Amino acid sequence: MDLRKLKPAERFKSFRCALRGVMHVFRTQPNTWIMTLATTVVVAAGCFFHVDRIEWALLATAIFLVVVAETFNTAIESLTDLASPERHPLAGQTKDVAAGAVLLTILFALLTAILVFGPHVFAYLPC
Repeated sequence: MDLRKLKPAERFKSFRCALRGVMHVFRTQPNTWIMTLATTVVVAAGCFFHVDRIEWALLATAIFLVVVAETFNTAIESLTDLASPERHPLAGQTKDVAAGAVLLTILFALLTAILVFGPHVFAYLPC
């Protein structure tokens, strides 16, 4: 398929498919509900502490990396279930590694939140 020859309607359809995939993750994965709650708390804290543009950029990067990692994790889990419907050690290892990537991304996001919000929180503490 020559991607340069895609008609606008075909391009729009590909975006619809991608959006359907993202919506599937948010509808079916309980961890994304927790991530949505955490994102709401982070945005509220950012507004409360009046974080600057650089801090917003760092927070947004961390949030989106977690969502992207969870999206890839869901895709890997689905593909693993398709390829190996029965239990297999390598299938389990594949799912564990994908989940580990999400965990590492969440730890990065947590570190980012600490670095961004730490100084703001300490500024509110009485000396």
